[in-house]
Amino acid sequence: MALYEHVFLARQDLSQQQVDALVEQYKGIVTEHGGSVGRVENWGLKSLTYRVNKNRKAYYTLMDLTCPPAALKELERQQGLSEDILRFISIKVEKHEEGQSAMLQKREERSERGDRGGFGDRGPRSFGDRDRGDRGDRGPRSFGDRDRGPRPPRDNSEGAAE
Repeated sequence: MALYEHVFLARQDLSQQQVDALVEQYKGIVTEHGGSVGRVENWGLKSLTYRVNKNRKAYYTLMDLTCPPAALKELERQQGLSEDILRFISIKVEKHEEGQSAMLQKREERSERGDRGGFGDRGPRSFGDRDRGDRGDRGPRSFGDRDRGPRPPRDNSEGAAE
């Protein structure tokens, strides 16, 4: 049997219990077709990079599958028909990872450090807070023609009618 990692995104307006019910439903589909489901990780409600079907967030869920290709095809068909599933992807792997996925490890590292939104202990910074240091012999920044002074006169001798 083939090994797959399958991730799906469920709508943001579902509850966590409804997402868990979807996972159980999809587990049933895989086992009916002779496969098995290993690790299941709920990554939680995360922001999407861009809106998908008017949703700005989605529940991410990872499932490790050991199943024949027909079971995966049926699972993807069911998810394609479901209005609760925004996107899904299946990747064939040589072996399943041991332990937690990178997504859950990253979340634990962040909570251990006590990060506040990626700013650490400094808090948010703006461009005005940065020390740019000595500009050396570069001089001031140019703003187009405003800093260049007057232009030299044009030579109209070419093509000028007498």
